[in-house]
Amino acid sequence: MKLDRNDRLVMIGDSITDCGRGRPIGEGSSDGLGRGYVSLVEAFLTSAYPELNIRVTNTGISGNTVRDLQQRWQTDVLELKPQWVSVMIGTNDVWRQFDRPTMPEIHVLPEEYEETLERLVAQTAPSVKGIVLMTPFYLEPNKSDAMRARMDQYGGIVKRVAERNGTLFVDTQAAFDRVLEHVYPAVLAWDRVHPSVAGHMVLARAFLDAIGYEYKRNNG
Repeated sequence: MKLDRNDRLVMIGDSITDCGRGRPIGEGSSDGLGRGYVSLVEAFLTSAYPELNIRVTNTGISGNTVRDLQQRWQTDVLELKPQWVSVMIGTNDVWRQFDRPTMPEIHVLPEEYEETLERLVAQTAPSVKGIVLMTPFYLEPNKSDAMRARMDQYGGIVKRVAERNGTLFVDTQAAFDRVLEHVYPAVLAWDRVHPSVAGHMVLARAFLDAIGYEYKRNNG
């Protein structure tokens, strides 16, 4: 498992990460970490690796794009001095192009998305042990659907950035696609974007797989 004793993991993103987390910084007991995949990741880590004393922090904000992350990166990531950073962003970058097509000023197009994500990773890498880049996703099994195709394009960008910078990479869309072979999308997200508990478990498991979590590990 890649995280070590007393490591701090900051997980940043949009509403899928936020999930009602505490303010100003989401962590601690109760709903401090929100009610999504971040809290599930923390629960798995604490239950299987209690001796590592891993601190998980949620700084997701609903509605954010990568442009928003850039504006708050210093305070919501760097100043928290994490050893590990997880980033899942892109849903709103794509969604706004479809649900608000007449407002181009809020659209984050592929070139800006890639350049900004690259810049954030390059800025952060020297001060952390590792970075996990998670793709955005859209729970539409028809890959020719316009929004699904665009989301896949942004997922490809995340993969390229991860490969260029040597970060860990989580293909969340691939993880969901395996489940969508057997269930209707609404089982995982009523709007194809905001996951159910089962959907958040898919995200948590994909993240844990990337960091080498051992499900059968005995505490000790």
